[in-house]
Amino acid sequence: MSTTKQTAPTLIALLGGTFDPIHQGHILPAQETAKWLGTKQLHLIPAHIPPHKNSTHANAKQRANMVSLVCENSNIFTLDNRELNRKSPSYTVDTLHEIKAEQPSADLFFIMGMDSLLSFTTWHCWQEILSLCNLVVNIRPGYPHSALEASLAPELKSRLIYDLAKLQYKKTGQIILHESTPVDISSTEIRAKIKANLHYCQYLPKPVFDYIEQQGLYK
Repeated sequence: MSTTKQTAPTLIALLGGTFDPIHQGHILPAQETAKWLGTKQLHLIPAHIPPHKNSTHANAKQRANMVSLVCENSNIFTLDNRELNRKSPSYTVDTLHEIKAEQPSADLFFIMGMDSLLSFTTWHCWQEILSLCNLVVNIRPGYPHSALEASLAPELKSRLIYDLAKLQYKKTGQIILHESTPVDISSTEIRAKIKANLHYCQYLPKPVFDYIEQQGLYK
């Protein structure tokens, strides 16, 4: 009797952000989360910034270039610039549909922070997002789960999972909490340091730092 070999599904992690600029606070937790999930693919998805935003911030091409520099030095990260290329409003649900269409057998894990989870029910088509992927929420080590649960909408609280092993039975719609090591820096703080002529190189990969200096960004 012949048997058919079962292949494990492809796991793809997705991390969106304005990445203005991308920094170690994005990169190190993302690497840690990818390793924890057991995925070798993590798509970095620069978000579209509306035209009315502060014009001194990096433009779409520059932000994509900085993400690309990070990806060049990583076997896990891939630049996914589809949201920057859209002419219509860009929604996460559209991105998930497109990736799912391109790789229908893949299991998608959308990474976010706790603040995003708390506001998730205000996202466009949030229920549909949960039909396409699992959410991975990075929280600080030791943060009490009970405090998070108390702040969540009931529709989200019922989806929480604390054991990664359980995800193999549920391909979408679950919210798994991951205690990731925080890096206490933000893009806003980095831009402020640059504007004030303070040292900031320690918060960025060297190629990104060099690019910012060459382009004269955030001055």
